[in-house]
Amino acid sequence: MLDHTPSTLPATHRRFLTRALPVLARDPRLVGVAAGGSYLSNTMDEFSDLDLAIAVEPDAHGAVLTGARDIAGSLGRLLGAFTGEHVGEPRLLICLYDEPLLHVDLKFVTLGDAAVRVEDPIVLWERGQRLSDALRAGEARFPTPDPQWIEDRFWIWVHYGSTKIARGELFEAVEFLSFLRVTVLGPLGLAQAGARPSGVRRIETLVPALARELRRTVARIEAHECASALRAAADLYRALRADDGGLARRVEAERAAMRHLEETERRIATPRRPG
Repeated sequence: MLDHTPSTLPATHRRFLTRALPVLARDPRLVGVAAGGSYLSNTMDEFSDLDLAIAVEPDAHGAVLTGARDIAGSLGRLLGAFTGEHVGEPRLLICLYDEPLLHVDLKFVTLGDAAVRVEDPIVLWERGQRLSDALRAGEARFPTPDPQWIEDRFWIWVHYGSTKIARGELFEAVEFLSFLRVTVLGPLGLAQAGARPSGVRRIETLVPALARELRRTVARIEAHECASALRAAADLYRALRADDGGLARRVEAERAAMRHLEETERRIATPRRPG
């Protein structure tokens, strides 16, 4: 166990794994454990969490999921845990441990499901070669941005954001700008730079120039700042948008959305007369 550890693995994380892996190996329902995320990319630091996939015998998967919290509790001093329905992954148990204080994600998958994945994790422990064999049966595929899917939606989203600003729903407008960064601008920019298009993850170090541009899309709870940030988001999308001739641009929607944003900018720039 822990034969192939990343050079950046912190001592706290190593201690947790050294304690947890033998405990998991004693459960006959479990077939193997693999690590992904920053463990896989060797980019860990003291703030990193641990992303662990735990392969389970197919006929025991239901029982293991039912008892997932008990399994998590056997690995260390568990402060709290909840399942990942909010990210569409009920097989995921998100845990916080103490001594050391550490965030650990435990994803319980059947042996067959291990082949369907977004990355090629490092196997930390397995029975025979069963988990390795299951991983070889499939190919890792991380979802990449679909330019047409984005173009079909982007200008409708811009209009939506403009209406929120015009109405004075500025907290919603600020949240919406974050949505555009995570869903559109970050993934497109990261993909163009050859990096994994995972929202805005590590964008400050992976694509510093894009990170500087994204600063213009951040606003305080002020109408004029929200409008300026939304215009900056639209401009940045235009710069990042595919220009290979294969994209069906929604030109009319773009013009209409930007006209509405201009109208919103004029409206918020005109002082309201008292009653």
